[in-house]
Amino acid sequence: MNADWVRRYCMSLPRVTEKVQWEHDLVFKIGGKMFAVAALEPGRVWLSFKCTAEGFGELTERPGIIPAPYMARAQWVALEAEDALPAAELKALLRQSYDLVFARLPKKTQSALR
Repeated sequence: MNADWVRRYCMSLPRVTEKVQWEHDLVFKIGGKMFAVAALEPGRVWLSFKCTAEGFGELTERPGIIPAPYMARAQWVALEAEDALPAAELKALLRQSYDLVFARLPKKTQSALR
């Protein structure tokens, strides 16, 4: 599993856009709101995404998963390495992140994206 795999999966979700932000992060968005951020250069964090409040507590107790810098207050976690989670679990968590962000979009935006 690598950044290309994450990119292919995120871009397969409906109406997702991607943009390089902050010089070295690939940001995946739905309705203009980010749901995942992948590092394009080696660093402390490999991938960050939104999760539920319960999931945040459970995930951050696992090795290799930390509260996401700058975004922990919004229940974002960060993976320190590509092997912090199995591919199937990561795929489910990325979809959950997408769904959580989509659900918080204004109803008008949601309708336009459907």
